[in-house]
Amino acid sequence: MNIDEAMTHVPPSSRSRSSGPQSPARSAEVLVIGLGYVGLPLAVEASRAGLTVTGFDTNRAVIDGLNSGRSHIPDVADDEIKAMLEDGFKATGDEAMVGQPGTVVICVPTPLADDKGPDLSSVISAATLTSRLLRSGMLVVLESTTYPGTTDEIVRPLLEARSGLRASRDFALAFSPERIDPGNPDFRIRNTPKVVGGITPSCTEAAEIFYGKICDQVIRAASAREAEMAKLLENTYRHVNIALVNEMAIFSHELGVDLWDAIRCAATKPFGFQAFYPGPGIGGHCIPIDPNYLSHRVRALGYPFRFVELAQEINGRMPDYVVDRAVWLLNDQKKALNGALVLLAGVTYKKDSADLRETPAVPVARKLLRGGARLAYADPYVHEWQVDEHPIESTGLSADVVAAADLVILLQAHSAFDLDGLAAHAQVFLDTRGASHGGHHL
Repeated sequence: MNIDEAMTHVPPSSRSRSSGPQSPARSAEVLVIGLGYVGLPLAVEASRAGLTVTGFDTNRAVIDGLNSGRSHIPDVADDEIKAMLEDGFKATGDEAMVGQPGTVVICVPTPLADDKGPDLSSVISAATLTSRLLRSGMLVVLESTTYPGTTDEIVRPLLEARSGLRASRDFALAFSPERIDPGNPDFRIRNTPKVVGGITPSCTEAAEIFYGKICDQVIRAASAREAEMAKLLENTYRHVNIALVNEMAIFSHELGVDLWDAIRCAATKPFGFQAFYPGPGIGGHCIPIDPNYLSHRVRALGYPFRFVELAQEINGRMPDYVVDRAVWLLNDQKKALNGALVLLAGVTYKKDSADLRETPAVPVARKLLRGGARLAYADPYVHEWQVDEHPIESTGLSADVVAAADLVILLQAHSAFDLDGLAAHAQVFLDTRGASHGGHHL
């Protein structure tokens, strides 16, 4: 019986979307490859839904920590890991220990290569591992962000060639974009709509049944390519609109316009406008990296993707603009950057998060150091921080510490910060987030 035939034999009650956790009876096995910001929350939710979950990772410290009940992801609590362990979860880096899963979900990183094109080496490695585990009736899902066509053109041939099985006929293959929002307490995997797209309709249905066990709502895409494009569209949309307001921030300063106030006013329109805000640069895995996957694919077709390339240029120069503003502000005080004590407040890429991935604080600090500045930082979520192997001193934000700095730059407006107090006590205060009522806004 092939996959198409098998799906026609699924009872109607099994096809319906689940609206809550399933029965505690553990009747299925799931292998999650990659236990980072995407894979670990997925493993937690799958286990909570009553599925037996195994996690595979190449990082020995991650494996040991999870098996000891310790989480390395801020959004996943230790208690959640311990509950998973009690329900049969195990983390391993040994292929022989993964058993015979019925579903494999690939959640590995997809960074940029040195040429700024996609680096799919981790996806290929995970798919190679999966090909050795593949058997009839299995569901394989790629969640790693990539360009349209990857599931069908890269993963499918690899799985088929190494296993001798055929997608759709022998096993189901689909793509489902991750929608993890680090630090967001309101939207997690269960209550965030889950998009799925298979290489055939029957593969889509198999993925829908699986995710219906762990997500409140599952959205069918026309195919894996549309699901892959949906993820890139979401992040490219943000990338381009952030670039727009970043460029507006630069010339608004020259025009003497408070752009944050203009955005506040525009945001009162109940239709046709969504507020985006300027900042010191873009961070995280999604916005700085994902649009480049689409741009790379478009260039391979012989076309430039001018919106993305322009957005990358504008957003990429914001750290330099922050330092330029810092130099001008110090100059107004008859001080040079060389030798000045600069305090950076908030160095994570996202508010109220410990996530340092692609944080713009790094290029800002790098340029300040090259200009001869003495640096310190304050961040309640980051206890140690270094830039290019140069340790940066960690400090608090007492009035005396703030007043002692020649310049304070707010790079991330954590809720724990007394922003107006920073502006009041600092000799010079540059607010790159427009979050305070004093000092100088970007």
